Amino acid sequence: MPGFTGVEISWHDYGILDLSPETVSTNCLQVAQTPILNLKKFYTMSTTNLEKTSETTAVQTKQPKKDYRNAVIGTLAIALVGIGGYLVVDKNKSTNTIEQQQTQIAKVTDEKSDIQQSFDASLSRLDSVKSVNSNLQSQLSASNTEISKTKAEIRSILNKKNATAAELSRAKQLIAGLNNKISTMEADVARLTQDNQTLTQDKVVLTQEKTTLTAEKEKLNQDLTTTTVAKQELEKKVDVASTLNASNISITPVKLKSNGQEKVTSTAKRVDKLKISFDVDNRIAQPGTTDIYVLVLGPDGKPVNVEALHSGTFTTRDEGDKSFTAKLPVEVETAKRKSISFQFTPGNFQQGNYTIQIYQNGFKIGESTRELKKGGLFG
Repeated sequence: MPGFTGVEISWHDYGILDLSPETVSTNCLQVAQTPILNLKKFYTMSTTNLEKTSETTAVQTKQPKKDYRNAVIGTLAIALVGIGGYLVVDKNKSTNTIEQQQTQIAKVTDEKSDIQQSFDASLSRLDSVKSVNSNLQSQLSASNTEISKTKAEIRSILNKKNATAAELSRAKQLIAGLNNKISTMEADVARLTQDNQTLTQDKVVLTQEKTTLTAEKEKLNQDLTTTTVAKQELEKKVDVASTLNASNISITPVKLKSNGQEKVTSTAKRVDKLKISFDVDNRIAQPGTTDIYVLVLGPDGKPVNVEALHSGTFTTRDEGDKSFTAKLPVEVETAKRKSISFQFTPGNFQQGNYTIQIYQNGFKIGESTRELKKGGLFG
């Protein structure tokens, strides 16, 4: 500007040293970088200083007064435009930063939501695994303990409001490991369930077989009972049928002479002893030893007991206990006749009938009677 070259205005508060045409643009840029709150002060002071400078210059040079306000205002306008541009750029940068932060927050939130959904899905699978019966749960207890620790760590991360990317990555890894464990548990449950179904089927088959065997056993028991009864009846019949038959029963009263000879007599007072003999046999009797009981009844109907013959009692099948006079062991052979004989001397014989009863196997198998008479005057 004419007449303005070399004029310096000291604005120390704002760092502007002069208003020379060469430095106006530079100073304007510096002003544009100052805070907006100081702009008004800058404008006011600049105007005042310019007026004072103009007055002083007018006095010193005594030249005609010139007005530079328009130049200053233009410069300030340029400064204001620069400041506005700077503010617009800065605002755009701030807006971009906020948008990036919001995008990052949204991304983290979505990632956390995805992790939560994945965790919920894993828990749902785990609940399905745990819904199996108590027998299978007992076999999976070891895995449940480890899974509980993993679940606790995942929940701890997801419950944080400001979980870091590293923590979310750790949660993902834990959920992946949890899913692997759950998959293993599901496979174990499937296998155990199949085994359980197989065992159940086997149990059904075994139950049916047991029922069948029980029915067969009951039938066999019934058959056995029937057979046993039949056997017992048969044995009883065989036993009864094996009873010996006595035949050819002979009772001989004998008198002993002084020379030792025997003489048959029927006179009671002359009889010294009775000789008894009979035959026994059976077609089906098994070979072996059997006892034959001989009971002698005197004329008074009482058993005759002989101490030398070891008289005693025995049991019959139909008559209960009875006394016997003599017990005779006999060796029996199947379908062969056996002759048996014995004699006894009771003392004095009485007049009347002497009855001989023969028992074997509890049954009476033979009986015979012999009468002893009263002797005459010379008998």
